[in-house]
Amino acid sequence: MAVPDRRTLDILLTTLLFAVVLATVYVARGVLLVFAFAILLAYLIDPVVRFLQDHALFFRNLRGPHVLEAYLAFLLFLVFAGHALAPHMTSVRGKLFETAPSLIEGLSTGDIAESIGQKYHWNEARTSRLRQFLFEHRDFTLNSVQSAERFASDALAAAVVIPILAIFFLAEGKRMTDAVIQRFFAESSQQEVREIADELNMGMKAYIRAKVILAGLSFAFYSVAMLLARFPHAVALGALGGALEFVPVAGWMTSAAIIITVGALTHSHWIWMAALLGLWRLTMDYFISPRVVGHNLEVHPLLVIFAVMVGAKIDGIVGIYLSIPFIVVVRVLWQKCVSPSLASPPEALPASENH
Repeated sequence: MAVPDRRTLDILLTTLLFAVVLATVYVARGVLLVFAFAILLAYLIDPVVRFLQDHALFFRNLRGPHVLEAYLAFLLFLVFAGHALAPHMTSVRGKLFETAPSLIEGLSTGDIAESIGQKYHWNEARTSRLRQFLFEHRDFTLNSVQSAERFASDALAAAVVIPILAIFFLAEGKRMTDAVIQRFFAESSQQEVREIADELNMGMKAYIRAKVILAGLSFAFYSVAMLLARFPHAVALGALGGALEFVPVAGWMTSAAIIITVGALTHSHWIWMAALLGLWRLTMDYFISPRVVGHNLEVHPLLVIFAVMVGAKIDGIVGIYLSIPFIVVVRVLWQKCVSPSLASPPEALPASENH
């Protein structure tokens, strides 16, 4: 039996290692998503930490105390905001818990069509069509409720873990990057790898800047639309919608569900609001977001749409969330590694000797 040579064995082992890494990433994609959100949170808080560090009277050379200050400021803001909204939100929350089971039952059976038809003075034929439509989609409604319950429990657990992980990235991110470079790269190439890491860092900051702009636009739209529709707590709900803009797909779906539920419970114009939310989502996904992200990352908006669609096809929410950072990595590696080699002139061939 012939034994493969050394080069063939190296190729086989490299291919096997690459396959194992891909399989591990796919299996552990949930954990990787939690770490990705922690990195995102760290990038969001980092400007505040740097501001506190630059204007500090004490511990200016230490990063840890200022990370703690930023977290304490954020917690105090949540406490004061909750205290300001608590008297108004308590009644809505109690009403939500009381009426949510009957509302879900009415949607699944179609009985809610009667109350909607009476409120908007529909005729019997239109009310019957809505009742039949809701009843035919009963399984979808119940599955959506179960998915929302699972998402709420997972989101609650992530809300505890992600800020803790972000502390490590904020306090030790630079040291961890240097340790990885020194451990896995030769000394002759460490400087080049550090330059690539700096470019990736700048690309991620640009991506976060784009997300902040999109969150601000969503906050403005939600607040103005709900104020015009006479929704209660319009600004608070708008702030929630803007914050959830950082969570792909599930974020805006959660915002829409909360806004529509509050509108239905408070007898606001929730049907018109649902139509406005759908129109805003289409505008955001196919017009505003690709242009804002593309402008900040210096890529074409069509490439942003393509990457998001491919990511969604590969692995849903995880693929959507990681698609744009993947573009950042590919762009930096192309500019630093591939593009210079393509742009360099070919080496001159030695002149042939005359015979």
